[in-house]
Amino acid sequence: MTLFLYFARRFLKTFVIVFGIFAGIVIMIDVVEQFSKINSETAGFAKVVQLSLLHLPSQMYPIFPLIIMLATLALFLGLARSSELVVTRAAGWSGMKALAAPVVVAFGLGVLAVTVLNPIVAATSKQYEATINRYTSGKESVLSISQEGLWLRQGSPEGQTVIRASGSNLDGTKLVDVTFLNFTANGTPLSRIGAESAELIPGAWLVVNAKKWPLLSSANPERDARHFDVLKLPSDLTREEIRDSFGTPSSIAIWDLPTFISRLERAGFSARQHRVWFQTELALPLLLVAMVLVGAGFTMRHTRFGGTGPMILGALLMGFSLFFIRNFAQVLGENGQLPVYLAAWSPPIAATLLALALILHMEDG
Repeated sequence: MTLFLYFARRFLKTFVIVFGIFAGIVIMIDVVEQFSKINSETAGFAKVVQLSLLHLPSQMYPIFPLIIMLATLALFLGLARSSELVVTRAAGWSGMKALAAPVVVAFGLGVLAVTVLNPIVAATSKQYEATINRYTSGKESVLSISQEGLWLRQGSPEGQTVIRASGSNLDGTKLVDVTFLNFTANGTPLSRIGAESAELIPGAWLVVNAKKWPLLSSANPERDARHFDVLKLPSDLTREEIRDSFGTPSSIAIWDLPTFISRLERAGFSARQHRVWFQTELALPLLLVAMVLVGAGFTMRHTRFGGTGPMILGALLMGFSLFFIRNFAQVLGENGQLPVYLAAWSPPIAATLLALALILHMEDG
């Protein structure tokens, strides 16, 4: 148990150092990028740093597996140079036993990342997107999914329009059972339009079988209501703007993702991308274990045997290949080319088995 705790502390300390180095580099680069995105007169240096800090979790989270692998390389290279692995083996501990502590710590970090860091990334991502959009375009998200259906918002200098629909097509450009609530620039209700359906065309909503109630200019809106077979309502929304308003699945906390997926499907949208992301996040602890095994498999030999450089290069190539294959499988899953579970779970399972085979070969082969 003493050796187990020793290796666990060493690995955790190495991970914190590597994570801190990467975080420092990323935030310095991001500060420069933020200055190019926003006007420095609108937001000073303090605001830029605040934006970079909000952006930092979402930038560090995707490279978490690579940081784990680099921490593993640094740990076992240090242990090999100090001959601690030789002493450990002489004390009766095999390489697999010495590897148990980093594996447990990596799995624990994966669970912590999914349960704690993921919601933090989701919250900071939303805040960052809202803030950067306010500084650059003056707009925020135009789409929301709730139990009552789909909500959209569009605005102009003359006023705002809130749109509610019971359902839609996959990209939100065709709405059914739709209501348009028009407001003046100061927030006074102007009119209400209820329609059977509405389709987004360039520059307008094409509303079918509509009824319009004047709310501001009439004392009796129902008496003065008018029916339209087809009505064209001006709109500055685009298909891309509606699609992008969903945001990435990473902007939704994993605890809220199952509920969001069910709401998305009830509104008529495809939730495949979010399902793949959800399963990929659940597989993250196993992926981190695979990264530890990959790093250890190439660096547990004593440095006096030589070939340390090629072994490190091999570990990096295998780690980056695993990272690429995992992202590639995720894209295939999102596009429907692979089943959801296969896209999310096959890369870490395959990598774990291959790395275990390599370690067993190096230790006993």
